[in-house]
Amino acid sequence: MSESQERETSRVEAFSDGVFAIAITLLVLEFKVPHLVAGTATPPSDRELFRSLAALWPSLVAFLGSFAAILIMWINHHGLFRMFHKVDSPFLYANGFLLLMVTFVPFPTEVLAQYLGHPGERAAAVFYVGTFVVAGISFNVFWWTAVRRRLLKSSVSEAHIAKIRSAYRFGLTVYIASTLAALWSAPLGLAMCLSLWIYWTVLDYRAGGPGS
Repeated sequence: MSESQERETSRVEAFSDGVFAIAITLLVLEFKVPHLVAGTATPPSDRELFRSLAALWPSLVAFLGSFAAILIMWINHHGLFRMFHKVDSPFLYANGFLLLMVTFVPFPTEVLAQYLGHPGERAAAVFYVGTFVVAGISFNVFWWTAVRRRLLKSSVSEAHIAKIRSAYRFGLTVYIASTLAALWSAPLGLAMCLSLWIYWTVLDYRAGGPGS
């Protein structure tokens, strides 16, 4: 890898890291401090505040799920970049598509937090999990572009390329199934989606060989 290619690849990864950082930070904005009504005959009590805080459980579930999702997406993104020896214009657009989905995640997270446990939770769950269907497509496009444009290091074997391609196709299939399941049961669809994130945490990106 030439010095200029290495610098350009590092620059793209650094920019991407900044986008991931902003997206994961925005998730916490979903939490709103409970405002109890004061000035009445009976002033607000500690019990009422605890009750109001407990009512925020949908926001906590949505926040933790999306925080884990973006974190895992960043780890996967970092693992893939370790296999690249250069970048080009088509790849930058593919990377931009992936980052578009990362920055969009806070919105369906807020929708899920508002409706989880209430009427409309299935639609909210479908919207939330469906977002990761498109995110899964973006990762498939990202990887396909890198392979197609021959951006990988020579140490990355064809078997390893096929392994990651199969993993991303499997993930996309599970996301689609999770979305369909959410039409029937929001908790089931969300649980299937979460189980897939466990799968991503154990996916090995080490290609073997020097510099991998």
